[in-house]
Amino acid sequence: MTAPKPLDHDHAARLVAAVEEALTPATSYRDTSLLPAVGTVPPVPQPGRPPMSQRATDASALMLTGSVVTLSVGGATSLVLIASDYADPAVIAMICAAPVAIAVPILAVARMLRGAKTLVPETHNHNYNAPVEQHHQHTTTQTCGIWAKTTNHGN
Repeated sequence: MTAPKPLDHDHAARLVAAVEEALTPATSYRDTSLLPAVGTVPPVPQPGRPPMSQRATDASALMLTGSVVTLSVGGATSLVLIASDYADPAVIAMICAAPVAIAVPILAVARMLRGAKTLVPETHNHNYNAPVEQHHQHTTTQTCGIWAKTTNHGN
């Protein structure tokens, strides 16, 4: 019987390192392959709710919650009034529609005024490093008609 040959220590260390590397699970992977070229195929609609910003998601949830609360309170009030035989369905309809008929125009005007702030342009300063010539032209403006039309005439 022959004795086994002793292994080289460097060779043994490489074998141990290879076995440990094979047994260690991969924690991350980076795909370095090139991305495919973009084609002409149109996007496919995905199932479910469309992606929205966090603000839009919060507003949507708030509207859904408000509609459930409004429906439950309004329905309970209507049932009590109808069961008491003192209420007319037309009066109930007017009472339920009045807050909406008042609130919607007020909210629309408030939103319009809030949005008007963004229409005012900021101040722009133009600084030039060369001589600037300005030629003034006398302009006559005429506005007429029910649907206003402005015409500028330069001299």
